[in-house]
Amino acid sequence: MTRATPTPLDGLCATLVGIGLARFAYTPLLPALVEEGWFTAAEAAYLGAANLAGYLLGALMAHRLGLRFGVATVVPAAFAFTVASFVACAFPSSFTWFVGWRLISGVTGAVLVVLGVSTVLGGSQPERRSRAGGIVFSGIGAGILFAATVVPTLSAWSLTGTWLVLSVLALLPTLYTLRHWRSVPAFRHSGPVTSGAVVSSVLWLVLAAYALDAVGFVPHTVFWSDYIARGLGLGMGVAGYQWALFGIGAVAGPWLAAAASARLGFGRALAAALAMKSAGVALPLFSSSELALALSSLSVGALVPAMVTLAAGRVTELAPAGMQARAWGWATAAFAAAQAGTGQFMSMAYEAGAGYQSLFLVAVAALASGALLAVPRFRAGAFSRG
Repeated sequence: MTRATPTPLDGLCATLVGIGLARFAYTPLLPALVEEGWFTAAEAAYLGAANLAGYLLGALMAHRLGLRFGVATVVPAAFAFTVASFVACAFPSSFTWFVGWRLISGVTGAVLVVLGVSTVLGGSQPERRSRAGGIVFSGIGAGILFAATVVPTLSAWSLTGTWLVLSVLALLPTLYTLRHWRSVPAFRHSGPVTSGAVVSSVLWLVLAAYALDAVGFVPHTVFWSDYIARGLGLGMGVAGYQWALFGIGAVAGPWLAAAASARLGFGRALAAALAMKSAGVALPLFSSSELALALSSLSVGALVPAMVTLAAGRVTELAPAGMQARAWGWATAAFAAAQAGTGQFMSMAYEAGAGYQSLFLVAVAALASGALLAVPRFRAGAFSRG
C-alpha cells in the first residue's frame, strides 16, 4: 500500500494555518482587544510584534529542528502548537501569557513555511513547480481575505468566540494534513555549497531582493488602514472596504504568480513583480482618489503572497538538491529580520513626525532596488556547474 506524501494541498494547509490565520487574522483583532479592555493599545501592538519576533526565531531554527527531529515530527508539532495558541488566547489572561503564545505562533508559522513549503516544492517536478506554488501560497490569501471580511464581524460579537472559531478553522486543515507528513524522509546534513562563487552570488542577490520586499511590505500591512481612516480622514468604513480589496487581491496573487512564472520563469517573474509592487505602493504618493486607493489595495494585496510564491520558486531552483530547506530558511529569516526591523523603524519615524508619504517613499525605493537585484543573470540550474 502506497503511503500518503505531502502534496501542494498540504502546503496550502501549512501557509493557511501558519501565516494566513496565525498572523493575518490578528490584525483586525487588535482594535477589539483594546476596546474590550483586554489590553492597552501599546500592549496589543507588542503582541503583534511578538508574532513577528517569533517568526524570525522560527526561520532561524527551522532547518536545525528538521535535522534534529525530522520533518515528519516537526511539521505536525508546529500545526498542533499553532492550534493550541488560538485556544490559549481565547480567554482574558495576563499580558505575559499572551506574549508567550503569540511568540510561539510566530515560531510555528515560520517552521510551517520553511519546512512545509520547501518539502512540497522541493518534491515537485520543475515543470509543475509554478502550479504547485500557486496552490501552496493560496493559503496566505485565503487567510487574509477571511481576516478582512469575517474576523471584524466575529470580534464585534465576541472576542472569545472569535479565538475559538479561529482554533477550529486551524484544526480542520491540521487534521486533514497530519497523516501526509509521516512518510517524509529525515533530512541529511548537507555540506557547504561547492559551486562557483559567481553562481552562489545569484542566490544571495535573490535573498537580498526578498529582504527588500519585506521593507516594501510594511506600509500596506501595518499603516494602510490607519492611513485611509485617519490620515485621509475617510473613516473606518472606507478603510475596511479597502482592506477587503487587499484580501481579494491576496487570493488571486498566488495564481497570477503561477501563471507569470510558467510563462516567464521564476527569475524574470520575480523581478517584474517587485517592479509592479513598487508601482502599486507608489500610487498613494500621486493620488488619494478612491480609484487609486482601490488599485493600490488590489495590486499590493495580490503581490504580497505572489512574492512569496515567486521567491520560493526561485530559491528552490537555484539551491542544489538537498539544500532547498536551508536556502528557503535563509530567505525566510532575511525577510523576517527586514520586516521586523522596518516595522520598528517606521513606527519610530511615524511617532517622531514622519508622514505616511515618507513611509511609502521608503518602500517604493526598496522595492525598486529589489527588482534590480532580482533581474536574472544566470539561467536556472547553473548552480550545479563547477
